[in-house]
Amino acid sequence: MADVSVVSSNLESVKLIAMGLTIAIGGMFPAYGIGKVGAKAMESIGRNPEAASKVMTAMLIGAAFIEAIAIYALVVALIIKFV
Repeated sequence: MADVSVVSSNLESVKLIAMGLTIAIGGMFPAYGIGKVGAKAMESIGRNPEAASKVMTAMLIGAAFIEAIAIYALVVALIIKFV
């Protein structure tokens, strides 16, 4: 029969690994998305400078929504840590 402290230690280890993976993946893909949005916005402004204000507004709104995904990943990681 397993000792309770060993099981607790293993559970904490799994929780730490899950937290790390959640933050790593939850930060990696939004960072890629924001980079892609920024690059396409700059390319669009380079092609049509008159539309810069409209493109920037749409880019900032899109970046905010993408950043929300990273915040959700942080919340999930904190839930994993404290539950």
